[in-house]
Amino acid sequence: MTEQWFNVGKIVNTHGIKGEVRVISKTDFPEERYKIGNNLYIFQDGKEPIEVIVKSHRRHKNFDLLLFQGYESISDVEPFKGSLLKVPKSQLQSLDDGEYYFHEIIGCTVWTDQGKELGVVKEILTPGANDVWVVRRKGQKDVLIPYIDEVVKEIDVERKKITISPMEGLIE
Repeated sequence: MTEQWFNVGKIVNTHGIKGEVRVISKTDFPEERYKIGNNLYIFQDGKEPIEVIVKSHRRHKNFDLLLFQGYESISDVEPFKGSLLKVPKSQLQSLDDGEYYFHEIIGCTVWTDQGKELGVVKEILTPGANDVWVVRRKGQKDVLIPYIDEVVKEIDVERKKITISPMEGLIE
């Protein structure tokens, strides 16, 4: 069986001249994923994935800056621009109750506690204190659902169903 891969970020540019890359994270746990010594895999169009080991990680503005062992100059990492960073499913840690990976939430259908179907989670934003789920609705604008206890009442990843109790003004 082929390995299943999960996207944890995209290398959007280089940073400085010492081999750092600028990453837009798509991971729920950047501190965990980009820990020094962790293995990541760089996917470039049509090429075999390149295994790299995290040498350093720091936050800068809205980016994660990563340095990989053995890639010490800008010319080493220049070819990685536009590549995806992934990890194999086997590297995903089991989560505590009430914690979910993005891939488990995206694609779930959201229902109100009144039994009304809202739409499907198409994206997860991580702007700050809590995640925000972008729900695509049929024939209407997307709705933003904050992932907080007052709103999200039940998550069933097996059945791909989420039940929410919308706060006033949440759904127009």
